[in-house]
Amino acid sequence: MDDHCPDGTLESAIAVLKDLIAYPSVSSSSNLEISEHCSALLSELGFSIWRSQYDDQRGVRKVNLVAVRQPLAERSQPQLPGLAYFCHTDVVPAKQWIGPGGQADRGDPFDALVYNDRIYGRGACDMKGSFAAMVSAVARIDRRAQTAPIWLVCTADEEIGFEGAKHMVRQCPGYRQLVASDPPSIIGEPTEMNVVYAHKGIQGCKIRSIGRAGHSATAYGINANEAMVPMLSKLLQLCKLTREDPGLRDDRFDPPTLSWNFGFNDHSHVVNITPERSDAWVCLRTMPGVDEQPLFAQVQQAADQLGLQFTLVPGCDPLWTDPSSAFVQQLKTLAGTQTQTVCYATDGGVMNELSQRVVIGPGSIHQAHTVDEWIAIDQLQRGIEVYETALRHWCLSG
Repeated sequence: MDDHCPDGTLESAIAVLKDLIAYPSVSSSSNLEISEHCSALLSELGFSIWRSQYDDQRGVRKVNLVAVRQPLAERSQPQLPGLAYFCHTDVVPAKQWIGPGGQADRGDPFDALVYNDRIYGRGACDMKGSFAAMVSAVARIDRRAQTAPIWLVCTADEEIGFEGAKHMVRQCPGYRQLVASDPPSIIGEPTEMNVVYAHKGIQGCKIRSIGRAGHSATAYGINANEAMVPMLSKLLQLCKLTREDPGLRDDRFDPPTLSWNFGFNDHSHVVNITPERSDAWVCLRTMPGVDEQPLFAQVQQAADQLGLQFTLVPGCDPLWTDPSSAFVQQLKTLAGTQTQTVCYATDGGVMNELSQRVVIGPGSIHQAHTVDEWIAIDQLQRGIEVYETALRHWCLSG
């Protein structure tokens, strides 16, 4: 594979993005190779890099990168925190990939295609295009003029529980240095370059009922669903409560509710065996200032009373930065776009020690995770321009 180093041009950014897409960095696989590729790009641009590695629950090696480009000693102004940018290197699976325009020829989702002013390929929008835009913007910044640090962070496993960011927060010395500086921070997820000052978090729980398998014509079996049914009734009751209780709403979001979602599976495939196990789950989207913990406490209390197993499943917190803050207003002016909230979550919900966090990146969330994922070339160009402007504002004095 040819490794294209960004030089600040749009053509270079497209080449960098095509290189990134070529790595099939689906979350179930290791992101080691694409991380090494990103590391090489960043080293070429003058960054120092920390790597934090871990094995996921399936024993697959994963890598996070925290990189910083300090200004030259004679230009450094230590009181300036600089600017931080965050992305993830993993992508969702592409098993149903059909390519641009629903073409009969499905093609290879990891072989990028430029077609009708768009770049197609898994991860083009979410979020390898964003990284290509940022490194291209950095390439436009003369280090001899730089007066404050530029931080770039690449995490693993954002798509499956933010596990890379969680590991980085706990284990990476480079991230601790970043937190100590507390720079204005950009999460580069696709927002069409709008400034997202708040997003929802995600939390959940699991409930398990244990029965005993037996021939349904005998009295030997114990149907696990019999204890689960009243639990499901309780989950439905709480679901309705989240829609009706004004204390569980936040009208700054669409939808303004916790989006309580639940389901269950009794794993049975035949009618003549009593189900020996029944599993239920709850997933909700948390919001700033709305306390969801009493809801989970009610679920746990009901599970205990019914003799069921209860397990919390942590996700991430919501993100919130005051929309009237100087950082948000300055970035809005620099980007020439609007501020907004979104209902999805990002790695930003894990990095609560950073006081100034927003989400802003090229591309639309409507193209993310689709069977013909793409990013518009004009969005890639816009991303380069806005990121360059932000870097000049926060990392170059005067």
